[in-house]
Amino acid sequence: MSVTTVPPVPLSRRVLPLVMLSPAVLVTLAIVFLPMVQALWMSLHDYVLFRPKNFDWVGLKNFVTVWNDPVFWTSLRHTVIWIAITVPAQMLLGLATALLLNQNFPWRGLARALVIIPWALPSVVIALMWVWIYDSNFGVLNDLMLRFNLISSAIPWLADPDTALYAIILTLTWQGFPFFAVMILAGLQSIPRSYYEAASIDGASQARQFWHITLPGLSGVLMTATLLRVIWVANSIDVIYVMTGGGPGYSTYTLPLYALVKARTGLDYGYGSALAVSFTLLLLGFVVLYLRRAGRNIA
Repeated sequence: MSVTTVPPVPLSRRVLPLVMLSPAVLVTLAIVFLPMVQALWMSLHDYVLFRPKNFDWVGLKNFVTVWNDPVFWTSLRHTVIWIAITVPAQMLLGLATALLLNQNFPWRGLARALVIIPWALPSVVIALMWVWIYDSNFGVLNDLMLRFNLISSAIPWLADPDTALYAIILTLTWQGFPFFAVMILAGLQSIPRSYYEAASIDGASQARQFWHITLPGLSGVLMTATLLRVIWVANSIDVIYVMTGGGPGYSTYTLPLYALVKARTGLDYGYGSALAVSFTLLLLGFVVLYLRRAGRNIA
């Protein structure tokens, strides 16, 4: 019996994929990994722009200061609240929207296009728009609540430490739910209709079909979308910065915002970098745990 030999792949064909990928790899290294390494190196030094010629090695001193910084723990608590409320709220609202847009009704194409508007608008525009909505003097939210006798006097939503963070959470929920809606809608359309037809023949109710067909069919989409939104929401600064700047006091500080304020306002790039690195390590730990749990669930 003759053995067919496979000719070796020419060197040019083996190198070509690497050559084609090299620009993207170089750009990623230049704009992502190089600043990360620079931030890590800077976090080990005492570097304040008031003394630009001093770049003194301090080792882990900045990280010890972070550990003993009460504002760091306040910002960490706000970050956890920020993520724990915003991402599930976006997912639930996006799921409800996707289920609605997956139905047959007039002007469905237009509705699918319009739902993208909050996601497509720049964050600064959204932040300014919601600042006007929350305004205690002429904001539409207070006006509607007063008309329906839900409140007796106007509430300074962004000036009250008890409501400022949750007001911004509502803003970011409105901005981010279209991402979940689009992802889930794509997942819904990938589930074969035959599954629902077979379940209907067997007498399964709409609720049982949703629980046993829709949710399992969306599990991969939901896990991926949730992970992406956790990372994006955790790193979101622009909406908070425009709406409150972190105030009143420290009531809307999150870790990325605190690192930005320390580096931009305080010009303490060493300590600001230590805060950023600490936050990155915490977020990386969460992502690793999430991926391990998600992998076990999928398996």
